[in-house]
Amino acid sequence: MLNLKTFKVGDLQCNCSLVWNEVTHQGFIVDPGGESNRIKEEVGILKIQIMALLHTHAHFDHVGATKELQEYYDCPAYLHPDDDFLIENLDRQTAFFGLPSIEAPAMTKLEDSDKFLGVDTLHTPGHTPGSCCFLGDFHQGKVLLSGDTLFHRSVGRTDTPGGSKEQIKESILKKIYPCHPETLVIPGHGKFTTIGEEKEYNLFVRQ
Repeated sequence: MLNLKTFKVGDLQCNCSLVWNEVTHQGFIVDPGGESNRIKEEVGILKIQIMALLHTHAHFDHVGATKELQEYYDCPAYLHPDDDFLIENLDRQTAFFGLPSIEAPAMTKLEDSDKFLGVDTLHTPGHTPGSCCFLGDFHQGKVLLSGDTLFHRSVGRTDTPGGSKEQIKESILKKIYPCHPETLVIPGHGKFTTIGEEKEYNLFVRQ
């Protein structure tokens, strides 16, 4: 069975998640957006052997600690290739917010339906072209790590480079809303929700 722990990191309070097998203690990090020392500390307390870094998309607040952790754990960092252009322009991203530049990590290709410890990858373009969600079975039940695609009563911005209102709506309707209504949704920022709640109350995408 898989365990999950989520906590906020970085200037924009990204929800970073640790996923690990309770027997083997092998695991991965989703969206290491910043505060690498904090992430290392959490990993150390839980005694997780980090095998990979996964990214829901390539905005700077989701990859801020990636290069340092990639080197520290000597593991691959996965990103959908449609977001490569964002990694190549990390300096522009941080400059827009008046923040220090981030050294670009080397990314390994992430594809739709890739599995990590049984967790499925869902390509959900819209917020960015390469946006992905991760869906798996945990002690808490079914959980969707939705990145910045779906939020509590909201959806991700589509007015940034590569964003698309049509794509994000299609991604949510075809890839996310078909999940079980009781699936816990952990977005890239803010409050957790469920699939059932969003299908009923999210005014941005109605089924």
